[in-house]
This record gives sequence, structure tokens and C-alpha cells, in this order.
Amino acid sequence: MDSTKPPSHLHPRQKQSDVLLVDDDKLVMRAIERILVAGGYTVTKANDAQHAAREAMAGGFDLVLSDIQMPGMTGTELLGVLRSYGCDMPVILMTGAPSLETAQDAVALGAVQYLTKPIDREALLRAVAKAQSAPRRPREVASDPQLAAGFDRALGSLWMAFQPIVSVSTRGPIAYEALMRSREPGFQTPMPLIEYAEKSGRMPELGRAVRELCADAAANIPRGAALFVNVHAQDLFDAELFSSSSPLASYADNVVLEITERGAIDEVGDIAARMRRLRSLGFRLAIDDLGAGYAGLSSIAMLEPDFVKLDMSLTRDLASSPLRQSLVGSMVTACRDNGMKLVAEGVETIHELSKLTELGCDLLQGYHFARPSADFVKIALAA
Repeated sequence: MDSTKPPSHLHPRQKQSDVLLVDDDKLVMRAIERILVAGGYTVTKANDAQHAAREAMAGGFDLVLSDIQMPGMTGTELLGVLRSYGCDMPVILMTGAPSLETAQDAVALGAVQYLTKPIDREALLRAVAKAQSAPRRPREVASDPQLAAGFDRALGSLWMAFQPIVSVSTRGPIAYEALMRSREPGFQTPMPLIEYAEKSGRMPELGRAVRELCADAAANIPRGAALFVNVHAQDLFDAELFSSSSPLASYADNVVLEITERGAIDEVGDIAARMRRLRSLGFRLAIDDLGAGYAGLSSIAMLEPDFVKLDMSLTRDLASSPLRQSLVGSMVTACRDNGMKLVAEGVETIHELSKLTELGCDLLQGYHFARPSADFVKIALAA
């Protein structure tokens, strides 16, 4: 199967088969396929969970039957991804190494059955029959035709705004952050777009559209400046992001992938391996919103980013808060000592600028310098 083809959410396909079977062991997959076909079921096979996720989210199956222990992404992680995208099709998990922990994880994520290998023929057929007849929960967001049509129009009118990241020492922009916008009422800013995409299973579609526009922008960015591109945690399951033939990969050496700290990074089981793959393509990495949530420091330890972006909640009124100053000063030192660059977001006043500079923070971003614009605004700081 082609893992690079675009999602089919805009054009839902007719039923492809009864069961999407996922297993990296070809002999086991062939044996299970024979049982299912003999039982009257049609089967589509996927030998890894990433391919399976794309197939399942595109629709066309009654249920997913997946092994748990697989390289890259486990069956449990596959189930978590499907649920996080709003895909409610029944999932049966199989394992040759049963444990209480994996069983609990499967139940917590909503698996309808947990089977142990070697798979008993009758038990398998009973589980599949039960899963096929299980009622599905209604997907209210996805079923609202007005919202769906509005989101379609929003994708069609999507555009990128750019906000400079300014260096105090060089007195000009060293990068621009790309921020998605749309001309569709109700979807003009990022949050409504992301919330709808998450609930309706259309995050892959939105992520790819953004990255394609960012590739166009990277081709025209001022010489010497990098482009910061936001990556949702769910984008880390999209094979297209890791493809050397993707539009954005052509400009990887000049792109910093900014992974939001708000995203469920902990749900990506092999996050370190995925980060190595992105780095091997030439991308640099940034952690967004440090200080906005509990997981910031652990995210830095896991990802070892090139850039760390300080959330505006720590920047705001910095000059009048000794506690914030102490925290920011500690972060500046920690980043410098570990070869990372700290970017302070949300700089709006000359007092915040002065205090950040005093604390040793060289890279700054905020309305004090420029609002997001369709153009790459040129900034020259006064000496």
C-alpha cells in the first residue's frame, strides 16, 4: 500500500473490505487471513501500524485487527492514534506476549477484544463477529454538514502569516514563524481549525496543507533566515512528514519544526527515533510553549531540541516579577549550557525587551517587533 497518498477525508471511499489486518509477521498474517477468508470475510493487509493508520482513517473497513508488538508504532499506539483522530471503528488487538499492563492499556483505549497468540480459530471468528455488530458512537462534529463544508472552504482559503524572530545581537530577524490563517468565517485563526480537525479526523489533511504552503514560503524567505513550522503531535504519526520526497523536505536545512508542548508527545512511543529521522532529513527541532504546561522540561529531555521557545506567560510583565526573572534566567543558562537557543515569545513592551536582554535572552518574538503578516517583514533594531 502507498503510505504517501493523500488522505481521503474529502472523498470518502466505498467499503474496501471487512477487516484491516495489521501484523509485521507475514507468516502469522497469512494464517489469520486464511481463517478470516474461510469465515466469509474480506481482508486488507498492512504490515506496519503507520500504513494501517492512514488506511483506517480513510475509511472503508468494519474493524481493525492488529498485532501489538510491532516496530515503529505498536498496535496499542495505533489504537490511541485512531481514537485521538476521532476514528471510532472497532479495534481488536492481538499479542504473543500477554501482560496485565498491555491488557489494561487496550481496555483503556477502547479495544473491543484482546486476543493472545497463537490465535484460536473459533475465538477469532467470534471476536470479529462481535466487533462487526458493535454499535458505534455518533461523531457529532464530523456529521455536521455545515461545519464540514466550512472546514473544506477553510482549507481552500488557507494562507500563512509570518512573524519575525529577532536577534538582539545581530539587530535583525534570524527566522520567521509560519502561522496558519484562513479567510473562512469561523475558521480564520488556528484554534478553531485545529479543534475541528482533531474531532473530525482531519488532522493529517490540515497538517499536509500547512506544510505544503510552508514549502512555498521556504523557497522565498529572505536569505539567511530560517522558517519555523508548527507541527502538531498527531503529525508525528504521518509518514509524509518523514518522507525525503515531501515538499517541505526539499528545504529541510532551512526549516525548524516547532513541536507544540501542548500536544500529547508522551503518546508517541518511539519519539526519539522519529526525531532522529527528522534530523537525518536536515530539519532542526524546537519545543514550543515552555512554561505553558507540566510536560515542558520532560519534553526537552526527550527531544533535545535545537531551540526552546519560552511561553508568553513567563514573558508577560517580566520586569515587575522577580520570580519570573529567576525562572527565565535559569532557563537561559540551562539552554546555553546545553547548546540550545532560547526564544522568548510574546514580547510586547520595551520593559520586557530590556529585562530579557539583561537576562541574556538574545532571540525574541512578539508584537513589540511585528505582528504576523503575509509578508516577511524586515526589522532593524536601533543600536
